[in-house]
Amino acid sequence: MGVNIALILAGGSGSRTEQSVPKQFISIYEKPIIIYTLEAFQHHPEVDGIIVSCIDGWHDVLKSYAAADGIDKLRWIVDGGDNGQSSARNALVALENTCSEDDIVIIHDAVRPMVSEEIITDCITKALEYGSGLSAVRCQETIMRTEDGKCGHVGIDRNDIMRVQTPQAYRFGKALWAHREALKRGITNAVYTNTLMMELGEELHFSCGSNKNIKITTLEDIDIFKALYITKRDAWLKNSDRISRI
Repeated sequence: MGVNIALILAGGSGSRTEQSVPKQFISIYEKPIIIYTLEAFQHHPEVDGIIVSCIDGWHDVLKSYAAADGIDKLRWIVDGGDNGQSSARNALVALENTCSEDDIVIIHDAVRPMVSEEIITDCITKALEYGSGLSAVRCQETIMRTEDGKCGHVGIDRNDIMRVQTPQAYRFGKALWAHREALKRGITNAVYTNTLMMELGEELHFSCGSNKNIKITTLEDIDIFKALYITKRDAWLKNSDRISRI
């Protein structure tokens, strides 16, 4: 029986939020963003362990937060890299003597705290069936091609594109191979593992995504997360109240 390991990317400094702490450690409702994210994987029954690729200087802080919130699936913390590619690679290399070729690694942004159990489950399911599972959603907006960001006259059919998110799940052996092969070919600036895989000519499979699965990048995103979280919490409380009266 294989294992499923969540690989959380928390190596960024988050300069666009203009805060004194990395965005993944910004506290919202008295809890750091990264803890909301870790809780989603901690509570998922199919996730066996968690590794975090963490920004330098924040390892002990993360350990303390995780211990306080009962995140006992967090088993490894490694140094983050210069970008998403190197951060993921550092974690994959650290898992090499722990994971087998056919185990599943679920790569996820620390700053996507609204990831649901359904999204994680389908991501794992697709990876087990096809070797990859990329959370993705259909694009609802009108898309135009532009060369300068100021004007455009060519539209792109929305049926031909998908917006890819994290989590992204892969067979461990394939993910490690891809990162090492990328280095051999001089590919060093891929934002995500799917970007790297595409440059290597790999076909990738989509899994369930959600427009609620936002990535917190700016202060505006924090406001959106607060609103989504309150809505989710209120819905849970209403359901709990209804159940208690039955």
